[in-house]
Amino acid sequence: MSRADALRAGGRASAPVIVGIVPFGLVAGAAAIAAGLSLLQAVGLSVVVFAGASQLAMIDLLAREASLVVVVGTALVINARLVMYSASIAPDLLEVKLRVRALLAYVLTDQAYALSVTRYREGLKETDQRLWFYVGTAVPLWVAWQIATIAGAVVGAQLPSWLPLGFAVPLVFLALLAPAVQDRPSAAAAIAGGAIATLGIGLPYNLGLLAGAVVGIAVGTGLALNERTSAEAPA
Repeated sequence: MSRADALRAGGRASAPVIVGIVPFGLVAGAAAIAAGLSLLQAVGLSVVVFAGASQLAMIDLLAREASLVVVVGTALVINARLVMYSASIAPDLLEVKLRVRALLAYVLTDQAYALSVTRYREGLKETDQRLWFYVGTAVPLWVAWQIATIAGAVVGAQLPSWLPLGFAVPLVFLALLAPAVQDRPSAAAAIAGGAIATLGIGLPYNLGLLAGAVVGIAVGTGLALNERTSAEAPA
C-alpha cells in the first residue's frame, strides 16, 4: 500500500464518522454563542482545544462564570483519556520523527484513535502506511469539526429546538465502540467502563468519565492477564 493509498483509506474510514460529528460540532458552536462568546472566541476555542466533550464542558462553565482554574482543570480531567490513547498508539508510530508525532498528537481524537488502532490490528504493518492512514483519518475529522463549529456558531441559534442534534453524540461513540469489542476482555472493559461512567454522571468536573476509563482499563487488563495465565498454565 502506497502513501496515497493509505491516505485515501484513512479518508474512507473517517467518512461515516464525519456524518456523526457534524451535529456534534453544530451543538458546540451554537452553545458557545449562547454562552456569550463571540464568533472569534468560539472558533478560537474550537481550534485550540479541539475536543468536543471538553469544549461543551468549558462553555457550560464559562456561561456560569466559573473561575479560569476550574474551567481549565475540567478540560484537563476530561481530556485525560487522550494520555491513554497516546500511550496505546505510540508503539505503532515509534519510528516517526518526534516533531511529526507532536503534530499528530494535536489531531488525536477518540475517532481517529479508534479507527487507526482497529486498522493497525487488522494488518497494517509498515510505519509509513500507519502514519498516512492516521493522517487520512485525523485531518478530515479536524476540518469537518472546525467547519461544523463555525456553522453552529453562525446559524445554530436559528435551528429548531426540537431537532435532536445532541443525540448524534452518543451514536458516534457507539459506532466506534462496536468494532473494538472483539473478545471477552474488551467486552468486559466496555461494559464496566460504561457502567461506572453512567453511574458517575453527576460527579463534579466530569470525574465519572475518568473513573469509567480507569475502571474499564483495569477490568479489561485484569481479565486479559487472567486468560493469558490460564492459557500458559500446565494442563
